[in-house]
Amino acid sequence: MAAVRLADQENEYLARVNGRRAVFLTVNQKEGTNILSVMEEIKKGVSDFSRKLPPAMKLYCAFDQSQGVRYRLSNFFWNLFEVLVLVGLIILLGEGVWAAGIVMTVIPLSIFIGIALIYLCGYGLEQMSITGLVIALGMIVDDAIVVTQNISRFIRNGHDRISASIEGTAKIAWPIVSSTLTTVFAFLPLVMMQDETGEYIRSMPLIVICTMMVSLLLALTLTPFLSSRFLPMREKEKSGRFQRGMDNWIEKRFGRFLFKALQRPKRVLLIAVGILVCSLGLIPFLGVSYFPKAEKPQFMININLPQGSNLDKTDRVARDVENILEEIKEIRTYASKVGRGNPQIHFSIQSPEYDLSFAQIFVELKKNDLRFMSSLIHGSRERFSNYPGAKIEVKEIELGPPVPAPIEIKLLGEKTRILTDLAAKAEKIFVSIPGTVSVKNPQAEPATDLAILINRDKAGMLGISPAGINTAIRACVAGISISRFRSEEGKEYSIMVRLPVDRAFSMADFDRIMVPAQSGAAIPLKQVAQIEFAASAKEISHCNFERSASITADVLPGYNVEAVTKAIVHKLEKLYWPVGYPYHVAGERESREDSFGGMGKASLFVLLAIFALLVLQFKSISQPLIVFAAIPLAVVGSILALLIFGYTFSFVAFIGLTTLFGIVIKCSIILVDYSNHLVKNEGMNIHEAVVESAKTRFVPIFLTTATTVLGLIPLALQGGTLFAPISLVMIGGLLTSSVLSLVVVPALYKIFTKKIS
Repeated sequence: MAAVRLADQENEYLARVNGRRAVFLTVNQKEGTNILSVMEEIKKGVSDFSRKLPPAMKLYCAFDQSQGVRYRLSNFFWNLFEVLVLVGLIILLGEGVWAAGIVMTVIPLSIFIGIALIYLCGYGLEQMSITGLVIALGMIVDDAIVVTQNISRFIRNGHDRISASIEGTAKIAWPIVSSTLTTVFAFLPLVMMQDETGEYIRSMPLIVICTMMVSLLLALTLTPFLSSRFLPMREKEKSGRFQRGMDNWIEKRFGRFLFKALQRPKRVLLIAVGILVCSLGLIPFLGVSYFPKAEKPQFMININLPQGSNLDKTDRVARDVENILEEIKEIRTYASKVGRGNPQIHFSIQSPEYDLSFAQIFVELKKNDLRFMSSLIHGSRERFSNYPGAKIEVKEIELGPPVPAPIEIKLLGEKTRILTDLAAKAEKIFVSIPGTVSVKNPQAEPATDLAILINRDKAGMLGISPAGINTAIRACVAGISISRFRSEEGKEYSIMVRLPVDRAFSMADFDRIMVPAQSGAAIPLKQVAQIEFAASAKEISHCNFERSASITADVLPGYNVEAVTKAIVHKLEKLYWPVGYPYHVAGERESREDSFGGMGKASLFVLLAIFALLVLQFKSISQPLIVFAAIPLAVVGSILALLIFGYTFSFVAFIGLTTLFGIVIKCSIILVDYSNHLVKNEGMNIHEAVVESAKTRFVPIFLTTATTVLGLIPLALQGGTLFAPISLVMIGGLLTSSVLSLVVVPALYKIFTKKIS
């Protein structure tokens, strides 16, 4: 006998926005579409639909990714404008109005053509591609400046505009081609990375490579064409005041200093090596990290209750947190999901699909006040740290590929009991280390299962199969769908069979469960099975085909992840570890080492390729090594810049260093190539040639360095944790390499260059 009635399906999860019950609707963007135009169409559709809703209902936009894209695009175009102005001012002082206009024309053309090329490669304008454009801004001016300055030099030496454009470009063409290719090669390791980090950043190096190749093409074609039409005809004595003053300083001050320094080139090298060694000694004070915080006015609150908690209990905790958030006027939105995670709003955030003991709240502030957000997160962590019966984590959004936590230790072994004991000891160490927060040990709270112990002999005598017992229990406890019913209106309903209970299932209800025997009789479940509680692991995970347990933790602001990790590992090493129960460090360190290791191998391959290219150009082994000497000179300034401004050596700083290597090698290539030209074609000795080359190349090196540095200063000051490390690495490295390479590279050239073939 059974009762048949219509009933609502049991809730699997709950959703609210700003405390009001809600249904979440998420929209994903198709590949190859523009998120800004897509969002505009969505807003129109939402506006039309919202007018048809009843007064008690409304549509509310809880998260709009297009706002972040629009913000970054506006920042980029503002940076482009700043770079154009600064480059224009520098070139105006050095070479005049027309030269400045020519260089300023090349910059936006290179950027927009580069964007078109990256679109053809299947990438759009998103966070990392915009980062690539920002990096490219500091480099695409180099080729145009070098070509324009060389053409101007030929004009000042008496050539007409057309011959100066032809000769000036021809003399410098191969050096800037090879130097630009070295910069392009420097970005190949980033393109070649195959892990999650490589997938995350790939659009960045690709767009840099595209814009660099476009700027090279324009420098060799459009720049000489415009120069042949618009550069003014003037001799040296008619040059501008700034140009004459710089020529005078180069001749009387720099030239004399370099001539004397090269009389004792080994002393120059010893001083340079001393500076490099001292700077390398500062690395331990620098610290290492992976990706920085996203610096968005958004964060997540994860609520974890003991395994087996029902939806109502989890919801009560979530409402307590919401009541606290409701009191904070600076919060614009808090969107809650109880029983599952929120829709994914960031590449690095991953949430469970269904878990009745889990709730997640997405919080967004009204203003992008990062200082207030930091204090709010810190206060929330303290407030929720001792919440009874639940673990509440406040997590900041981080850039980069998803990592379970900044710090993660994985314990490996066969027996769950031993792993649980070791995990408890490791958890105590985590908590004892200053800087850790939201320490999580899934093994700390073992789950309690309801075990059904079947008396197989008795069940067999009665003709009852274990599968039949299993089906009967599932039907009574959770219900099973046996068919579908279609109404006259065409709506379909699942036909569920279960015990007639209007409350939560209890132990007493097991007395009502009957299981079918082969004879057709209904046998009470307790006649063939014993029901008891049994402890079990909350979760069973595996790593490298071994059973494992993980302990994770976040790190408070002001603490370095690597330093805290080292402190934890130092204490773990003092524990007694049974044979067959090792541990390894995962989290950010593992991801960082994988990424850095992959880049290291690719970088070695690329450096060999660059070296081979330079050997072909110079037909020498020693001269490519002279060019490579500029790399450690750049490292000096990069280390100092990061240390002074309080940044760690992160993955984004590594990107800046990779970029820097290409730029400083470019300057050295042109310096060495022109020295070879003076020795081979002008009949100068090596000492005179390298001094003359340094004096001649001083202006283009100064102009390219000044324009790049000035273009990066706004990013260093306002770019946040993503752009600031890249900018600082490039600024510091350019300043030291430009100053030192104009002395050290000539010294190396004099020592190791014996004959020019």
